[in-house]
Amino acid sequence: MNSAQFLAILISNVFIYIVILSRFLGLCPFIAISKETKPALAMSFAVTFVITASSIITWVIYRFMLAPLGMTYLRTVYFILVIAAFVQLVEMVIKKISPATYRFFGIYLPLITTNCAVLGVAVLNIDMFFVNDKAVPGSFSYSVFQGISVGLGYTLAMLLMSAIRERLDFCNVPKCLKDFPLAFIIASIMSLSFMGFNGFRF
Repeated sequence: MNSAQFLAILISNVFIYIVILSRFLGLCPFIAISKETKPALAMSFAVTFVITASSIITWVIYRFMLAPLGMTYLRTVYFILVIAAFVQLVEMVIKKISPATYRFFGIYLPLITTNCAVLGVAVLNIDMFFVNDKAVPGSFSYSVFQGISVGLGYTLAMLLMSAIRERLDFCNVPKCLKDFPLAFIIASIMSLSFMGFNGFRF
């Protein structure tokens, strides 16, 4: 395993190719839940955990089941089923163990099932860290670390967006731009801002 590769994954996913702003995955919760910082942070923590855990599970399924059996063409179907089942399991466990935490997340936890960023990262891990259906050296570690770093980038984008939108509540915004239109304009400007990091070389 190469430490430079880990650094590249971290910088790429946190500053350059933020999954929301560059790949346009997970836009629905990004726009809908980023009105306030507290729910945005809760959603970010939940998404980070689910993306990381899903990266582990989907890597294991692909490496030890789909690739050996020649069923790689079914990866999207399997990944969707696994992610949906995992989120439901997490929801049930949290509800049983800590009702207060379950109430804190509220509707945001079930929403992760439909967050395409989770599936996108799982597919991206396979495309990046498998060659001819063979895992590259350090593939598992890279996949897990990519899940964590994508979650960090997601969290950064959510917190920035929620902070901006909370400040805009005190501004005199034209009625035609309030709420979602302005949110998309802000997201576009944020995307352009992070494009400036494309010149990173290390």
